[in-house]
Amino acid sequence: MNDKKTNILECCLFFTANSLARVITKMGEEEFSTVGMTPSYAFLLTLAIEQPGISQKELAANLHMAPSTVSRFVDALVHRGLISKTNEGRNTYIFPTEEGESCKDDIGKAWLRLYERYSRILGKEQGDLLTEMAAKASRKLSES
Repeated sequence: MNDKKTNILECCLFFTANSLARVITKMGEEEFSTVGMTPSYAFLLTLAIEQPGISQKELAANLHMAPSTVSRFVDALVHRGLISKTNEGRNTYIFPTEEGESCKDDIGKAWLRLYERYSRILGKEQGDLLTEMAAKASRKLSES
């Protein structure tokens, strides 16, 4: 009976996607703990480093987060001295600080450790395929 419940749940994209999200989030938080921030904060900082002057609106779109969530993240990173922001009219633009720039290598190492960790478990090819399929599915579902 328990197998039937598992099989029923495992046939549901909602259930399996959330289950996967919980597992990969835990792994990500463990790997990024060495950087002193969650993966989401690190990804936001990475975008600011790679695209100085990126707008808060662009950050929200790239991170697939609500603008209010991005605003809170930006304020936290400003408070930590890792980014700065400038306002021009209704737009807010984000720039890395020197201290933020100095995090780039450590963030890259954490990202690589996470990738290597799940690749060891899933296999590199399977992990890459799953990532590609999840990204495509997310785009399609977002567009509908």
